[in-house]
Amino acid sequence: MVTRVVTQLYDDCLRPSGLRVTQFSILAAIARLGEASLKQLEDELAIDQTTLTRSLSLLESGGVIERASHPDGRIKAMRLTARGRRALEEARPMWAQAQGKVLRALGTKAWADAERRLTRLHHVAVRKRRQGREGRRGSRKAAGL
Repeated sequence: MVTRVVTQLYDDCLRPSGLRVTQFSILAAIARLGEASLKQLEDELAIDQTTLTRSLSLLESGGVIERASHPDGRIKAMRLTARGRRALEEARPMWAQAQGKVLRALGTKAWADAERRLTRLHHVAVRKRRQGREGRRGSRKAAGL
């Protein structure tokens, strides 16, 4: 319930940009990384592949990201387009407005504590996801696939 309320707050503030908070987060992650594969984005954002793929398709059809060539053709990498960089820069102040509302509501000490705990949970989620992927690869090898 809390996640939905906070997500709605960010979505409301970002609405004039045309981006949802999930899309903003994806664009920001790609901008930080310069170019990002699906696996990098899954790990960075702790988001499931189905949701990520759907969001990337929307962003790509909107012209804000594009596929980047990768030496390993099997790897799908994405990068921001000029339009994507502009969209992200226009949305940053709106995101900051939402962040300010959250900080005012919680207080900076409570936010810092929550952020520390959520960062820890994020690391645990990424580790579990990696273990799950490695386990599935191991089961396929054992099955001869």
